[in-house]
Amino acid sequence: MKFRLLVCMLPAAVLAQGVNIDNTGSEENPKPTWETQRQARTYTLAIPAPRGQITDRNGRPLAQNRLSYNLAINFPTPLDWTEAKVLSFARQQITLAKGLLKREIQITDQAILSHYKNRGVLPLDIVEDLLPTELSVIQGGLPSELILRQTYARFYPNGSLASHIIGYTGREAPLSLRPIENNDFIFPESEGREGLEQIFDNELRGQPGILHITYGKDGRKMSERIARQPVPGYNVISTIDDNLQRLCEKVLAENTKRGALVIIEPSTGEILAMASHPGFNPNDFVPIVKPAIFEAFSKDPSDPLVPRAFRSAYPAGSTFKTFVGFAALNSGKIKPKDEFNCPADFTVGDHTFKNWKKSGAGMLNFKEALTQSCNTWFYQVGIKIGAPTIIEYANRLGLGRRTGIPVKSETEGNIPTDEYMMRVHKRVIKKGDVANMAIGQGDILISPLQMTQAMGVISQKGVFHQTRLVKQVQTIDNRVIAAYPDRVRDEIPVAPEMDEVLRKALVAVTSDGQGTAHQAQVKGIQVAGKTGTAQWGPTNKQRTAAWFTGFLPADNPRYAFAALYEGEPNDNTVHGGSHAAPIIGKLFKQVFAAPGKSGDSEPEPETPAADESN
Repeated sequence: MKFRLLVCMLPAAVLAQGVNIDNTGSEENPKPTWETQRQARTYTLAIPAPRGQITDRNGRPLAQNRLSYNLAINFPTPLDWTEAKVLSFARQQITLAKGLLKREIQITDQAILSHYKNRGVLPLDIVEDLLPTELSVIQGGLPSELILRQTYARFYPNGSLASHIIGYTGREAPLSLRPIENNDFIFPESEGREGLEQIFDNELRGQPGILHITYGKDGRKMSERIARQPVPGYNVISTIDDNLQRLCEKVLAENTKRGALVIIEPSTGEILAMASHPGFNPNDFVPIVKPAIFEAFSKDPSDPLVPRAFRSAYPAGSTFKTFVGFAALNSGKIKPKDEFNCPADFTVGDHTFKNWKKSGAGMLNFKEALTQSCNTWFYQVGIKIGAPTIIEYANRLGLGRRTGIPVKSETEGNIPTDEYMMRVHKRVIKKGDVANMAIGQGDILISPLQMTQAMGVISQKGVFHQTRLVKQVQTIDNRVIAAYPDRVRDEIPVAPEMDEVLRKALVAVTSDGQGTAHQAQVKGIQVAGKTGTAQWGPTNKQRTAAWFTGFLPADNPRYAFAALYEGEPNDNTVHGGSHAAPIIGKLFKQVFAAPGKSGDSEPEPETPAADESN
């Protein structure tokens, strides 16, 4: 499938250096050489290519290019001035520029001399990325010693939208610290530093052009000629839906201080939205990050640069009961109608485990136990089926391992094994550990992306579609270079009766009177899901991870989701039902809003959620 993109080609004026440029020459051998002739010396330099675009699934741009204007000093040739003369000339131009722009220009003597000595054949940029108001002043007229240089600058048209996915670019190290060489760039390229910008950096960069600058035997510049035009980089088409991503970020910003929200199309494995809050504006890094911005990021306790959706892992809490139930039922070790007691507490060895309710609930089957999120029921079932079964099913659902999306430093999460327990705790898994695992406590850690992926597999009756963030890479003329089609990563055989009971149990969590996620309800849509609440961190500064994860519509799932709400330290009022479930309810009420109905309409009155503490 090809995605047609509207591309703005940048003009060849990016090379303008105050001389006439012959742009009619034929392409020449780009191999770098020093051409020393009797009458001339020619530099063969590289012209950076415009980076390709990064777009959403429909071709709408998430990262593109814009023209940036630099003010530069053009040193006359031959380059045979004394240091004192170089500095005097440069300072005179800088003073003139200060007067024109009404701003300070900081550049050291060492930087001026280093450029003159090593790269004096090219202009010295003294002001980068001029503001539009400054550009209008400059275009009124400049002396020949000061010129405007057009360069490429990365531009993120939606500001902070999908910033953790897209990443950002940074300028490569300046070249003026060493003598100019053949094939050097006439201005530094941008390189991807995070996200898709980093992973697809080679594809996005494009093919550099070639510029020849010829000097006569007296050292004076004779001509400049473009031997080959730069070819723009390839475009990366992501699976993200920018409208859904925008809505997810909006709901997170309105309902959390820190959190994450992931939406996957479970029938294909495509990530439709993957939001982390707070975020950042990648335009702040172009062309380089401003000192004030960097300081603000480094001092911000909320860590806005951290992509919580895929780089952070949290204790799963009661969401993990879904996977324990799946393992128990599908392995045949318990039957849908099997009943276990749900007492107020349950003792394993010398340790007594508590239910989140202070009173018992009597004999319950699986559907009833999941609906009420009974801890003590799952302690017993976890011990009955054993750690190996829990670990096997967790791994097959993709938990405790990276999803494989093209980003750096995706967390693996953690599903404890005997090997892990020996390495960390100097013992193998014991019954008490299994009881903890059965309710998502202990050393279990899961990212919001992994959680969504696992729920997607359950929604598809055990069919595991490989999770994907990129659809394809294509040329500027829409020719597909690389495609990442849907593929089945695993298939867990699930009996129809087992799928039915699990699906009904997840729906009851949101619809039954004893369910814990009433605030996730969406009018006319059956929502299947599970809440979870778990603490992590030092005892005196414990934070709460509040979860709601599932899929909808329950009978024909279009979306699998996970919402994660990070509580403040020592705030014991945060729960999955009260803080994470409403995020999903508010989001999908807008997603499924009738045509013409505003996405910002007031939510309908909601049934209070049952209190859930684990």
